Amino acid sequence: MSAHDSVVLDPRSVETFPHLVRAAAAAYGDDIAVTLKGDTIPDESITFRQLDQRSAELARGLIARGVGKGTRIGFIYGNSPSFALMLAAIARIGAIAIPISTLIKSNELVRVLRQSDVTGLIVHRSFLGYDYVERLCEALPELRDSDGPDLRMAATPYLRWIVSAGEALPRTFHGMEFLTDAAGTVSEALLRAIEADVHTTDQMVEIYTSGSMALPKGVKHNHGPVLFRTHWLRSMIGIERGQQATAILPMFWVGGLMMYLLPNWEVGATTVCTERTLNNSRIAMGSVLAAEDLQLMAAARPFWGLGMSETLGPYSWGDELRASGYPMCAPMDHFADRYEVRIADEQNNQVGDGEVGEVQLRGYPVTTGLHKIEREKFFTPDGFYRTGDMALIEGSRVHFVGRNGDMIKTAGSNVSPAEVEMELQSLDGIHTAYVVGLPDKERGQLVVAAVIPREGAELDFGAIEATLRQRLSSYKVPRAYVQIAREEVPMLHSNKVSRRQIETLMSNKLNRESWAGVAPARAEAETSSSR
Repeated sequence: MSAHDSVVLDPRSVETFPHLVRAAAAAYGDDIAVTLKGDTIPDESITFRQLDQRSAELARGLIARGVGKGTRIGFIYGNSPSFALMLAAIARIGAIAIPISTLIKSNELVRVLRQSDVTGLIVHRSFLGYDYVERLCEALPELRDSDGPDLRMAATPYLRWIVSAGEALPRTFHGMEFLTDAAGTVSEALLRAIEADVHTTDQMVEIYTSGSMALPKGVKHNHGPVLFRTHWLRSMIGIERGQQATAILPMFWVGGLMMYLLPNWEVGATTVCTERTLNNSRIAMGSVLAAEDLQLMAAARPFWGLGMSETLGPYSWGDELRASGYPMCAPMDHFADRYEVRIADEQNNQVGDGEVGEVQLRGYPVTTGLHKIEREKFFTPDGFYRTGDMALIEGSRVHFVGRNGDMIKTAGSNVSPAEVEMELQSLDGIHTAYVVGLPDKERGQLVVAAVIPREGAELDFGAIEATLRQRLSSYKVPRAYVQIAREEVPMLHSNKVSRRQIETLMSNKLNRESWAGVAPARAEAETSSSR
């Protein structure tokens, strides 16, 4: 960073993460950067100046321990000042920061550690009552039995050390002094020289997402795109210096990182953290919501459309919260800077007006690739990322109609869950409905519905089915219904409803209850000709 020693950088225009950390410290000094209101751990705050100073100490410790550009360092921290501190320490020296979910279970943790090839791992000792040292020992029993902290484990072959804090650490863990004591051997001049050689094209972060894949999916992003998107999102969100914004989504995923922590960091706003993040099926993203629940969201601007880890957050927004007939997200009236978007058929050709195709994207902010996964599995030959999101073109407007994997294929026809859910929720007594497909030998999949009644309502599924048969083609009408309670809705930690778990829930209930209280599946074969 020697080229900038005499220049005061504007944090709102920097291009790499070390520049952001230093520029924000110079611009905002002793303003609070991140604060935690703890449930199971003490409250904690850190200023912009402290973020720079303390992350620099940890960064020098990492350098002393052999960490350099491209070294893969994992960390397990919830939304907190410590999360920001670890991110800054790793990313400012050109190492790859790999945040890992605090919600991860033992077997999943081993898969992520192996898939991500981390060399070092830094973990919060306790968060939301969970002891992460104990969780690691459950995942990797060798950590209980080995004699020292120089790790050699076949289950995680690249992992060489783990750092945590607190008393009674196993012999296989280092305390935080492993880094802080070593920091004194690395000069400020060397740290600045290393930071100066971090470039926009260097990988900064790798986000591990949960999904239906057999292996975890590590989404790679470089310094330049992360900072470009930070600047753009900050301008759209409109946050200002001195304001407070609560990070309602986890910062170890793109939602919390790009919508809260980084835009706040660059403008001098305070990121307010709680141990628990948003988990509310009534306002779940990507679901058909009740009218009164949509109203709760109407005041928020902009009306975000689609976004994902691979695009560093939302890449579209609409002029209204929902368009008539398209209840799952805002219409895509506008696309963010430096994305090229097409709605394509199975041959990757642009579809026409009134047609449905897959949303495909390419451009500067789109991921460079997925770690250890061949590019052609997710990218077209001409470089577009296949999102799996399906959309319909209506003139200059694009409407999201559902995930390709969520479409139900029954008796030779495709059923959009959102269309059926919208009809169900228009009926008296129904607050929320989730429509999924269950495997069936004859039809491929059976359309079934989990239904949450309005308070005090008694549902008559026979009458509901009769009404739907007047409004929908017969192959779209659910063959079975189950009434569920709000608290039974399985939620992902990104505040999305888990449709895979809805399928499991429905399968279990239908088998367990022997169809009692459930509208019977009809025996007659209904094919696409009955539309």
